[in-house]
Amino acid sequence: MLDIKTIREREQDVRKALTNRGSDANLDAIIDLDQERRTHLTAVESLKHDKNTVSREIGRLKKAGEDASEPLAKMKTVGERISELDRRIREVDEALKTMLLAVPNIPHTDVPVGPDETGNRLVRTWGEPARFDFEPRTHIELGEHLNLLDLDRAARMSGSGFPLLVGLGARLQRLLIQFMLDVHTREHAYEEVAPPYLCTVEAMTGTGQLPKLAQDMYQVELEGLYLIPTGEVPVTNMYRDEIIRRPLPIRHVTCTPCFRREAGAAGRDTRGLIRVHQFEKVELVKFVEPEHSYAELETLVADAETILQRLGLPYRVRELCTGDLSFAAARCYDIEVWAPGQKDWLEISSCSNFEDFQARRMGMRYRPSEGKPRYPHTLNGSGVALPRLVVALLEHYQNADGSVRVPEALQDAMKMECLV
Repeated sequence: MLDIKTIREREQDVRKALTNRGSDANLDAIIDLDQERRTHLTAVESLKHDKNTVSREIGRLKKAGEDASEPLAKMKTVGERISELDRRIREVDEALKTMLLAVPNIPHTDVPVGPDETGNRLVRTWGEPARFDFEPRTHIELGEHLNLLDLDRAARMSGSGFPLLVGLGARLQRLLIQFMLDVHTREHAYEEVAPPYLCTVEAMTGTGQLPKLAQDMYQVELEGLYLIPTGEVPVTNMYRDEIIRRPLPIRHVTCTPCFRREAGAAGRDTRGLIRVHQFEKVELVKFVEPEHSYAELETLVADAETILQRLGLPYRVRELCTGDLSFAAARCYDIEVWAPGQKDWLEISSCSNFEDFQARRMGMRYRPSEGKPRYPHTLNGSGVALPRLVVALLEHYQNADGSVRVPEALQDAMKMECLV
């Protein structure tokens, strides 16, 4: 959530930033409500001063045995007006909070300006896409040939957009998760957590999924809870409504299922593992001091890249432009892995710095070595997402006979060099 003081003091900068994002946030209404609130607060303070003056006068008159009916009547009128204004201030506060929750974050000044993904900037590439002397198969063809996937049974169970990995396919995914968690905890110094998979409205609001993205979420209506769309939600909310007592930075990693309605866009990649409503994801979350957050963003991206490098998968890193940023992000890098069977790049990780946007929404602060408590900056990124990692592995390491080589980093765990 944006600081109303920032909007008040940097109105033109905020307007330009929101225009660059393509946001339709009603800044005029927010500014009007803020002005009304401050006017009422000033009036209340003045009335309270008058009330104190009248109160002293009543005390003087009573002590002198004189008639105090007139100042008592005035006291009642002033008290009623204060109550009326206090009630209106509460209404304005609630309306202002609701409107501020719908305003996206302000992009960092270095973020490229653009209307959509066409304005994204290539940062770097790693590795060379595999070359084949045969027509590469898709992960669906490979998965069904090797009995790794059973998409038909998955569809009968849950409808389209839900995966079913079996046999070596399920084992491969399990070992990939273990591999990633081990790298991030043992080498990158993340603390592993195992959070709940359902979260409250307040938790979803804190990270920015609600109210903006309500239509994309799975809600458990009777309980008022939501299935998490990413491990970011419960892990970032670990410190909601509190002052963090631990020294920063704090780095957490988790692996959770993720549930998203929007993943199965009609007519595109609806069969297979690319666009699914349920998937596993290893998530990296950081809580850092504001002065260090952009350096921490670079290391976050590097941590996610390490996974793809260890697995020998070619990828590229792109910085998102203003029009392609997520609602809560101030700056974001996407990591895209090459999938030969798709003949396309697949987004496998988004690494974002939210600055203090999420911390303000969830009332989370930390205590620096000197001074008053401050809002930390929060960051997160996939480290990395499944099942697109499975897609890239199957398609990158395939052989002409339909078998798939096991990446060297997993061979000891799989105890095999090829999936057959």
